[in-house]
Amino acid sequence: MASLGLSLEPGYWQNFTIADEDLQFLYNHLLETEMPQTAAELAEVLIKERIHREIERLKREQEAGGELYQPKNHYRIGQALRFPALGMKQGVVVNVRPGFNPDYPPFEVIEVEFDSSTHKEFAAGLAEHSLNAPMVVNAQDPLLDAKYVIKHYGREIAAKLNAIFETNPDLVRIAGAWFPRALLVDVSIGYLNLAEAVLEMAGGGPLPTRAILEQIELPSDVNPKLTEFSLNLALQEDGRFDEVGPAGQILWFLKRLEPEAVQTPPVLLKYSAQDGLVKPPPNILEELNRLVYDELEDYEVPSEEVGEVTLSLIFPHWRAGTLPLAGPVATLFPTAYESPRVRFNFVDEEDGTPYPGWVVRPYRYIYGLKEWFARQGVIPGSLITVRQGEKPGEVFIRARKKRPTKEWLRTVLIGSDGGIVFTMLKHTLGVEYDERMIIIIPDPDRLDQVWEQMHHQRTPLERVARTMAKELAKLNPQGHVHAQELYAAVNLVKRCPPSALLAVLAGLPDVTHLGDLYFRLSEEEDRHE
Repeated sequence: MASLGLSLEPGYWQNFTIADEDLQFLYNHLLETEMPQTAAELAEVLIKERIHREIERLKREQEAGGELYQPKNHYRIGQALRFPALGMKQGVVVNVRPGFNPDYPPFEVIEVEFDSSTHKEFAAGLAEHSLNAPMVVNAQDPLLDAKYVIKHYGREIAAKLNAIFETNPDLVRIAGAWFPRALLVDVSIGYLNLAEAVLEMAGGGPLPTRAILEQIELPSDVNPKLTEFSLNLALQEDGRFDEVGPAGQILWFLKRLEPEAVQTPPVLLKYSAQDGLVKPPPNILEELNRLVYDELEDYEVPSEEVGEVTLSLIFPHWRAGTLPLAGPVATLFPTAYESPRVRFNFVDEEDGTPYPGWVVRPYRYIYGLKEWFARQGVIPGSLITVRQGEKPGEVFIRARKKRPTKEWLRTVLIGSDGGIVFTMLKHTLGVEYDERMIIIIPDPDRLDQVWEQMHHQRTPLERVARTMAKELAKLNPQGHVHAQELYAAVNLVKRCPPSALLAVLAGLPDVTHLGDLYFRLSEEEDRHE
């Protein structure tokens, strides 16, 4: 039988609570190192300290509260013992008698009382037994292995630290890193005004903190890291400045020089949820969401790393020069610990031309492609491929090109009364496209007016969906309409996520689901209309 070792209780880290002693230790750690640290970094420090502290506690427990039971020793009535095999439970010897076993030399049996109703017997006076080995810390216990604990429990502990630190006025956070307020350098309004001038000369930014420091000449007779962190906090607390760096990087921008669509969502991307919609069947919604990417939907985080994604555009994103920050698309773009907006560069994969881009995290879209769309001849329904760049803060993008050919394509026309009509017309196109999403728009400005009219009149989504379904059905010999093409069509005049569209279809008595996302509008209902 292997000897027992000192170990932690199995649920120690699952039930981990942060004590005042831990917070004081971390505060002192930040004071001593004078280095801002993230909750994840501080969680690692705390885990190592806790393991050290628990090992010392286990050793102390071994030496206190009664003699440690070992089979080799002899014991007397009334003697207090602790039992390692029972989690250091303490008991009192109430009886000693001779023991007999032909396989062992003479020994004794002690009866131990743990409480008034629990008595157990143990061997004593046995010179040869595995439990006679001295108790040491169990080196094989993964709960005492810092690397194991950090890997399996570090994220949860970091989240607990963040929650506690946010209520602590003595700590401040910049870009996910925490620091004691008491150590900060005072940054006067004069230096902030200089920082504004520096950023204005740089076109608004983005600039790293160090580049700003070099130009405003803030005194740095203390730790340079302290000076940099102090300026970061002062800039963060001043409404003129916006921290737009990706996670792990701090970059500053002047808010008043940011594109309007970065601060406020373009009108075409705004969605007003409609009450009373029937919830669509989950399997149908999942099927449609596999075909489109919509920032208004919730997608599961991919379990594997995604290298690139190809997606097709709907009219609102094409018109606004944006992409949806949805599903695997979101994993390709930089994110941040706290910043609502992240500045980066799109890079055209064909010629290497950079285009300033913005991840607008609160509204889940990526802005900055209006010029690129125009240069590439991209239209609603075009296929665009996005992949991660080789450098941080870069994302490669390319339009799927093909030899220009004249084709019959779905085209939207607008009558004098503002009515929408779909027809098939020949157009020359040099980009690849999704056949169900492609829509040629000869007059985008006129379509914008229809959008505004729909908005002011608050046209119900049900009416828009039925109208679009009727128009699309005319282009199909079977009179069927696929949910994906209907999704693209409805979004010509009203922002609508897949879940809302399917909910509307599920609630219309004159619409029948034929399977495989195909729907039919009742001909009888058409005659009544």
